[in-house]
Amino acid sequence: MARLVARFSRVFLRENFPKAIVAPKSFPRPRGVHARVGLRSLTRYDETTVNVDWQKKLTPEQYFVTREKGTELPFSGIHLTNTEQGTYHCVCCEAVLFSSETKYDSGSGWPSFWQIHGAVNNDESNTNALRRPDNSMGSTGTELICKKCDAHLGHVFDDGPEPTGHRFCINSVALTFKPKSIQ
Repeated sequence: MARLVARFSRVFLRENFPKAIVAPKSFPRPRGVHARVGLRSLTRYDETTVNVDWQKKLTPEQYFVTREKGTELPFSGIHLTNTEQGTYHCVCCEAVLFSSETKYDSGSGWPSFWQIHGAVNNDESNTNALRRPDNSMGSTGTELICKKCDAHLGHVFDDGPEPTGHRFCINSVALTFKPKSIQ
């Protein structure tokens, strides 16, 4: 039976898919990735030590939101109604993320900003935040993470005010606030 399935698979694939493009022999072949004990992670850091450190540094709610991509309850965050002048930083690594000058009341229940700190028009290459596709809720969305530590901050929507038209909907527990007088 196994031979029949293998033979059918080869015939089916040959008829329904074009021939694969074969790289020249001089082209280097990619190495396989193996999960042997002792090999380092392909990410920037070893996840096991980072998770332990984050659990020691953060409160359980901060850890849940930033490291496990959770969401705080709407209208529960400390920064939702904050109107002081200053900057908002990543709770994990202290990277500057938003200015109070771009904060507005979206009515969504989470602190909202129309631009990331350091962005020029729609160029976010010199900021400490990064957009990433998010399909976790069954529909396509855009997650916002910290470039320095990969902390989940919140999500980005295209229903914000001018001049950008973006709404950065951020979890309060993912942020720390530094008033302008202290900076």
